[in-house]
Amino acid sequence: MRQIPRSALVLGLAGVIPFAWGAATLLSDGLAAWGQANLGPRFIGPYVQLYYGAIILSFMSGVLWGFAAKAGDNRGATGYALSVIPALWAFFMTGGGPTSAGLNLIFGFLGLLVLDAAFWFWGLAPRWWMQLRLLLTALVVLCLAVGPLI
Repeated sequence: MRQIPRSALVLGLAGVIPFAWGAATLLSDGLAAWGQANLGPRFIGPYVQLYYGAIILSFMSGVLWGFAAKAGDNRGATGYALSVIPALWAFFMTGGGPTSAGLNLIFGFLGLLVLDAAFWFWGLAPRWWMQLRLLLTALVVLCLAVGPLI
């Protein structure tokens, strides 16, 4: 983890907070009640996780697009095509109920990790990229798994 720039690590971990908060409110009736009373029902349980998860998958499409822009050969065109997959996945696969949408987000983040690895392997992502993405993906998937498991 020492290779990951501190700002990237801190901001990446901060990005996990809504997923962790959603999981915590699923596990604790007290936190859920407090969250609903003070933040509103959209910001607790699976609702915050699903909404935020779709946003993050879309954001990551933009990150991959930026990596693709660094390629000067055929990898660029392939990278552009691959980069839109996470956003399209979020758009088409998170409209069902909370359980199916949550599972589809898990699959979306795991698929994103495969795309991250491809861009990293092609030398388009920073050297430390996969360390960060493995950590963040594991945390996000763990948080999202709470919904379908309870």
